[in-house]
Amino acid sequence: MTDAHEPNEIDGPHEGPIKTPRQLILAILYAFLVPIFGIVLLVMYVTTEDRPSAGSEALTQEAIDARIQPVGRVEVKDATDAASMKTGEQVFAAQCTTCHTAGVLGAPKFGNAAAWAPRIKTGFEALLHSALAGKGSMPPQGGGDFSDFEIARAVTYMADKGGATFAEPTAPAAAAAGRCPICLDHPFITSR
Repeated sequence: MTDAHEPNEIDGPHEGPIKTPRQLILAILYAFLVPIFGIVLLVMYVTTEDRPSAGSEALTQEAIDARIQPVGRVEVKDATDAASMKTGEQVFAAQCTTCHTAGVLGAPKFGNAAAWAPRIKTGFEALLHSALAGKGSMPPQGGGDFSDFEIARAVTYMADKGGATFAEPTAPAAAAAGRCPICLDHPFITSR
């Protein structure tokens, strides 16, 4: 016998996904609403140049001013007021401790007399010059933003903890000596 009498998928009745009138109405409704919704979103996207995003204040005058402000500032510190300057211990804690506590990249460890002995033999001026100008992997001033006087205090503090007996540096007396308080090079004129 043959299978001619068994229903075949191809010969059977063809049914679509829409089986009720309600499904037909919803399909027609969605066929129109989805493209219209997409067009509205596209138009809103294209015309958003006049409207900032919700919660965004990127185009306010304050935000623009913050973005275009100068990168650096000039701060004039009074080099004659030793009390307002940081101590050697404060400078060490703020800048030097990163490398000198752990001995990173060959930096002499803080308090290690054996590591500091050859450096102390070169004298305070050589140590100060290395700290101010940088040496090896250490950038000038250890990458900090301190005055030369504050760096001198930090060098004295570290070297003394390593076995030196350097005297505490004295604050420069720029104004008293009639020198420019900023660069200490040229005479300072107070009246014209």
